[in-house]
Amino acid sequence: MKKLLLISFCFMTALAMQGQKLDFWLDAGVKVQTGFTTLYNANTSQGNKWDFTTATGTKYGGKFGFNWGNIGVTLDVLLGKHKAQFQEIDTSPQFVREISVSSTDLYLLFRSARHKGYFEIGPKMSLIGDIRDNEDTRDLNDLYETRNLAGVLGFGTYMLGPEGGRFSGILGFRLEYGFQDIVNDAGRGTEVARQPVAYEGEAETTHPIFAGIVFELNWGIGGVGQARCGERSKFVWF
Repeated sequence: MKKLLLISFCFMTALAMQGQKLDFWLDAGVKVQTGFTTLYNANTSQGNKWDFTTATGTKYGGKFGFNWGNIGVTLDVLLGKHKAQFQEIDTSPQFVREISVSSTDLYLLFRSARHKGYFEIGPKMSLIGDIRDNEDTRDLNDLYETRNLAGVLGFGTYMLGPEGGRFSGILGFRLEYGFQDIVNDAGRGTEVARQPVAYEGEAETTHPIFAGIVFELNWGIGGVGQARCGERSKFVWF
């Protein structure tokens, strides 16, 4: 009788575990994000010479996730260009100055996923590479910092697969704001050399901003769970 009860208990536990998530699991994926980008400077319009506007930018990369039930931590790496455009007022034809900042972006995000949706928040560190304008000016790198710290806020929905499992696809919205000034002391100097445009008045800080959509495809790697009744938890490959 005791053996029968034990067997029944193990059988019911195994059935229950099939419908549950692992205690701890890993996933990896590829992702792309695209949307509106700019380099915001509050004094850009000083002197009525430049009109502030936005550009579009796209970045590609991947992610690695550490997940506990409905919460997790993701490590993202994205590569691409952050662009900004400024229109010169009262010129014919109208001149548009575009700044293109190449960077490798490293994210460390806390993510909560419930009811087919997710919310994420955390920091981003941008390692800044080559910087050019649409006149192919080659010495702009000397006027900008080599890295920039930003805050990230995002949310979205799972379009393919469950929140945790072997495969999933998600679509979301992400907002990023650079807390640090991306322009260095040389770029805030005289009006002629000022970045991102030669605005008038007092020198002001310049902050990268992104607002757009992000899409990612995730594949489960494996997790920690109990393979059989009575056994210790161990890592199980998906």
